[in-house]
Amino acid sequence: MPDTLAAPELDVLSPMLSQEGLNWTADFRGLTLRTALQPIYSISHKRIVGYEALIRPFDNDNAPVLPNHLFDLPTCDAENLLLDRLCRYLHMRNYSAIEDRLNWLFLNVSPRVVAGKNQSDAFFGQLLKKTGLPAHRIVMEIVEQPTDNADRLRETVGYYKDLGCLTAIDDFGAGHSNFERIWNLSPDIVKLDRTLLTRAADDHKARQILNGIVSLLHQSACLVLLEGVETRDQALIAIDAGVDFVQGFYFQRPSLDFRTLAEANTDFDHLLQEYKRQAQITRDPTHQLVAFFEGYFRRASGRLGDGFDMAEACRDLLNHPAVSRCYRVNAQGVQIDDTLLSDTGSRHQDPRFRPLESTTSADWYRQQYLRQALAQPNHLHVTNPYLCVTGAYMCVTLSLGFYQAGELQVLCCDILSNPVDPDITTG
Repeated sequence: MPDTLAAPELDVLSPMLSQEGLNWTADFRGLTLRTALQPIYSISHKRIVGYEALIRPFDNDNAPVLPNHLFDLPTCDAENLLLDRLCRYLHMRNYSAIEDRLNWLFLNVSPRVVAGKNQSDAFFGQLLKKTGLPAHRIVMEIVEQPTDNADRLRETVGYYKDLGCLTAIDDFGAGHSNFERIWNLSPDIVKLDRTLLTRAADDHKARQILNGIVSLLHQSACLVLLEGVETRDQALIAIDAGVDFVQGFYFQRPSLDFRTLAEANTDFDHLLQEYKRQAQITRDPTHQLVAFFEGYFRRASGRLGDGFDMAEACRDLLNHPAVSRCYRVNAQGVQIDDTLLSDTGSRHQDPRFRPLESTTSADWYRQQYLRQALAQPNHLHVTNPYLCVTGAYMCVTLSLGFYQAGELQVLCCDILSNPVDPDITTG
C-alpha cells in the first residue's frame, strides 16, 4: 500500500495494476480486483449502447468477496479516494482493450469522494489520455445521496462535463431522491432505482407514478435508464413507461468475460411485438366506448339543440350504468348548468371530497378533452383514464362539440374507470 494517500496520481496507482491474461486486475488490501461489465440497452435501437463497469473483488483463494466488504475497508477519506480512483483506472484500462469503439462506459463515482476536495483536479483528464478513451464515451454515475457540500458536487459534475463526459444520477427514486438535484446538476442521464420498477409491477398506481416520473425527467432534458430489470413482465413495464435504456439480469448479468457480452440474445423484437399487442388491447376499450356511446351523444346533443333541458336531453346517457355524470360547457370552457349525477355517480360520491362536488360555473378549458371537442365539433372524443378533480376518482371522459342556436357548446360525460373495463359497454 502506498504511503502517500493525499492525492493518488497515476504513477501511484499504476504499480497496483497488473495484467492477467487479456484483462487487467488491481490489488487492494490483499484483495484482487477485477472488472465486470453489464450491458445497457436502448429499447428503440434494440441493441447495446453502453456498459456499466462493476468491481468484483476476490480473496487469495480466488473466492468472490462481496463488493460492500471492499468499500468498507478504507479507514479515511484519502483511502476512499485511492480506492475510487483505482477502480476507475482498472475499468478504463480494461475497457480500452476491448474491440468496442462506439458505446459508452458507465463509471460509478463514490458519493464519499464526489464532494471531496481533490475531485476537480487533473486526475481524470490524465486517465483519459493514459487509456486513450475519448471523454464522450464515458458516463460518470453519481449515486443519488445527500451531500453536505452541494456546491462542490455541482463543481465536480461541471468538471466532468467540461472534459466532455456525460453525467448520470444513479439510484433516482430511492431514499433521498428529489428533482431539485436534477435541476441543479442537469445530468444527461438519470438511472431509476429498481424499487420503482418492483412497486410498479405490483401496484397500478405505482405504475402510473413511474410513467409520470419518466415524463417529467424527459421534460427536464434527461434520458432515462431503468435498472434492475429481472423478468419479462418488468421489461414490458419498462417499455410502457417510456424509458430510453434498460439494464438488468433479464437481459444479461455482469460478466468478467468481455468476449461474450455482445453475443447475448436481447429478444427485443419479440418484446416490442408483445408490447404492441398489449397496447392495442389497452386502446380497444376506448374505441369501444366511442362506438357504443356515439348514438347516445347524437341524440342528447340533438335534443339540446331543439331546446330540451339537460335532464331530459341526457336521460338515456344517465340511465346507462357506466355513466357517472353529465355536464355542458360553453365555448370559453365554463360550465353552463349544474352537473347531473346518475345513480352510479351518486353511489360513488365520497363525503370526504364534498367541497369539490359543486361545479357550477367551473372552468374546464385546461382539460384536453374540452379543447379537442371545441377544435373538432361533431366528433366524439374520449380520454385515457385520469383523476377527476370533482371526486378524486379515476374516470374516462367523453366529449362532443355541437351547436345550439349558432353557439358552440360541448356535452361531456364521465365514466368510472380504474382502469377502463373492456366490458363496460355491456351494461
